[in-house]
Amino acid sequence: MMAVSFPGLGQIYNRKIWKIPVVYAGFGTLIYFIKFNGNNYNTYLKAYQDFTDKIPQTNSYLKVISPDVPQSIYDPVVYPKTATQDNYAFYQQGILRLVDYYKRYRDLSYIGIAGWYLISILDANVDASLFNYDVSPNLDLTLVPVQMALPGGYVGAGLSVDLKINF
Repeated sequence: MMAVSFPGLGQIYNRKIWKIPVVYAGFGTLIYFIKFNGNNYNTYLKAYQDFTDKIPQTNSYLKVISPDVPQSIYDPVVYPKTATQDNYAFYQQGILRLVDYYKRYRDLSYIGIAGWYLISILDANVDASLFNYDVSPNLDLTLVPVQMALPGGYVGAGLSVDLKINF
């Protein structure tokens, strides 16, 4: 159970050194997605908070809303005469949807870290269990043609997979 104490140690013990980069590439990828989704979650959460407050100086939402869209159509705090409630609600819901999206995938990446850790432990455990497993010629796997009964009383050709163990 060396893999439990440190990821990759079980693979070293089993002399499967080539699996160590795979284990750490999986962890690296998941950590990248945690950071990516976490940063975007924080950006959109701050933008949502600034978009919904009534303070004109807080405008981090301008970074996440397209610069092609004029602020005068959706910002009732800075432009109370030209902004409509429908446009405000549309952009508010859009930002909130992105907050939920990035939060969900950040959390799923944390679950992925735990899953990948368990998979690396399981891999090392199965490798250790099967390390001395003897595959001898007494074990044979063959494809055999068979006749299969079909609906209506017809007989058709098919294939069967047989596993034979000779004692």
